[in-house]
Amino acid sequence: MPLDRLGRPLRDLRISVTDRCNFRCPYCMPREIFGRDFEFLRREDLLSFEEIARLGQLFAQLGVEKIRLTGGEPLLRRDLEALVEMLANVKGIRDLTLTTNGSLLTREKAQALKDAGLHRVSISLDSLDDAVFRAMNDVNFPVHRVLEAIDAADAAGLSPIKIDMVVKRGVNENSIVEMARHFRGTGHIVRFIEYMDVGTTNGWRMEDVVPGREVIERIAREWPVEPLEKNYFGEVAERWRYLDGAGEFGVITSVTQPFCGSCTRARLTADGKLYLCLFATEGHDLRRLLRHRATDEEIADEIRSIWRVRDDRYSEIRSSETEGLPKVEMSRIGG
Repeated sequence: MPLDRLGRPLRDLRISVTDRCNFRCPYCMPREIFGRDFEFLRREDLLSFEEIARLGQLFAQLGVEKIRLTGGEPLLRRDLEALVEMLANVKGIRDLTLTTNGSLLTREKAQALKDAGLHRVSISLDSLDDAVFRAMNDVNFPVHRVLEAIDAADAAGLSPIKIDMVVKRGVNENSIVEMARHFRGTGHIVRFIEYMDVGTTNGWRMEDVVPGREVIERIAREWPVEPLEKNYFGEVAERWRYLDGAGEFGVITSVTQPFCGSCTRARLTADGKLYLCLFATEGHDLRRLLRHRATDEEIADEIRSIWRVRDDRYSEIRSSETEGLPKVEMSRIGG
C-alpha cells in the first residue's frame, strides 16, 4: 500500500551504491574530511546487488516509482549494469536514473547501461571553463571529458539528459549564461542548483549562494523565458522555457525557497542506512534487518514506521542552532 505522510507520498528512492568518488568537490567530498587517510566503507559493509534489489522491490510496493542510483560516484561500483538490470525488472518502477560526474561514462559504458534498462542520466558540470571547473571540483581532468560523456549518453538514448550545475558566488556564477547558451537547442536540460555547504562542513553561508531568482534574471536578459508547470508533485526544479522554442532549463532553490513540505524522497546509503533528509543527523539501519533474515513484511513495516513519523524540515528551520548538528556527508547519502 502506498505511503503518505501529511500529503507527502513516498515516490522517489535515491540509492548510493558506493561512498567513493574521484572528485573532491567542496560541497560533497571536502578535502579536510576526505584526506589521504580517510577510511571508506569495506566491501563487506556494502549492500550486495541482491540486497539492493530486494529493498527496491519493497519500496516499490510502498509506492516508490522512481529510483536514482548515486554515490559517491556510482560508476566506480563494479558491474553496475547487473544492478541496473535487476532494478529495471522491479514492478512499479517507471523511472530508473543515474547521477554521475561523467568521468567514467564512455560510449561503451553508456550503451551497456541503456541495454541493461537504465532510462536516463544526470551529469554534473559546473562550468565550461577548465579553470573554473577545476576550482569547483578539485579534479585533474578537463571539461571536454564531461562533454564527451554527455555525447555518449545522448548516443545511447539515455535522455532527456539533465546537466546539473551547482552555482557558487565568487566562483562560477559568470558561467551561468555560457552554460545556458551551450545547451540551448540540444534537448538537454541544464539545472542550476543553489550552492549548499552540506555535510559536516555545513554552515549556511549565504554569501556563497547565488539565489535562483538571480539565475533566472541573468538568463532572461539574454533570451525571453516563461515559467512552466511542474511535471509532478514533489518535483524540486522550478522549470522555465525559452520563448523561441530552444528548450527549457531548471532552477533548484534549495536554500532560498526550500521545499521540505513537498519532499517525497528517501535515501538509502551504500551500507543500508535509510535517511529522510540530506541534513539528517542519523539513519535507520535496514542492512541489519536484511542480514538477520527479517521477512519482507517485517522490513516493509519498518520502512512504514519510519516514513509515517517523519517531521524533518531542516532547510526551513535552519538557524545557528542547526548549524552545529552532526550530519552525514553527501558522498555517503547521495544528492
